[in-house]
Amino acid sequence: MGTIYIQPEKKVVKIKGKTRVYDLHRRSKLKKFNPVALKLGDISAKSKQIDVIAAVFDLSGFTNFCSQIDPHLSMPRFLNEFLNWIFEEIKSQLERRRFRQGILLYSELPFFAKFMGDGVLFLWNTENMDMDMICNIVVMLRNIGKRYSSVFAPAIKKHLSHVPGSMRCGVARGMVCSVGNGEDYVGSCINIASRLQKLSNLGFCFSKRGIDFEEGMTTETAQNYIVKIVSIRGIGKDELVVVRKPNFEKLSKRDKALFKDV
Repeated sequence: MGTIYIQPEKKVVKIKGKTRVYDLHRRSKLKKFNPVALKLGDISAKSKQIDVIAAVFDLSGFTNFCSQIDPHLSMPRFLNEFLNWIFEEIKSQLERRRFRQGILLYSELPFFAKFMGDGVLFLWNTENMDMDMICNIVVMLRNIGKRYSSVFAPAIKKHLSHVPGSMRCGVARGMVCSVGNGEDYVGSCINIASRLQKLSNLGFCFSKRGIDFEEGMTTETAQNYIVKIVSIRGIGKDELVVVRKPNFEKLSKRDKALFKDV
């Protein structure tokens, strides 16, 4: 998470009467190569556990975008516009009503965000959330993924080539543990969310564990989702996941075979 740049110095050294020039590192500079570069704060600090919703957004086709001719001419603009867009989308999608004194949101904002290289991880603290709030976040995340394809990508394609055409999203709830002074977090739910965004060609999927969509969503919205059993690499063989019915019906027979009925 941090840049490490320790430059050697050319020094003349005599070895067995022969003079040679070596690139040598000063001992004082080598001491700078340590975990502080990770910018995690006090990594010996006591870890705190938090019940969260983890959402992993992944840009489909980002590798192809980075492989184009002279990507350094396109990357800064794309990432600047994309990251500003996704943060604004979260605020906009969660906005419920405006008052003179401030803005009422459907649910809390994420307390943690991390750029993953080809996407973004967001964490929400669920401590003060009921199931309606949790499901508001799930619906919002799906809407953002859809709006990337319908709004953001078409607009930026007018200026840049090989733009990722879609954005996948995986969602899971569970416990995470803080690292250092809360500069980072680890937890199985983050791994699950990352696996789910890659699951088949669905584009959006969330773990059923701790998310009762039939309780927290309106009847009309909940009818668009179905529960399936699937194997998640590194997690488990019989995990319950929730997918959108229209998306599932569009899958090929081969992709559908990955899922089992409840």
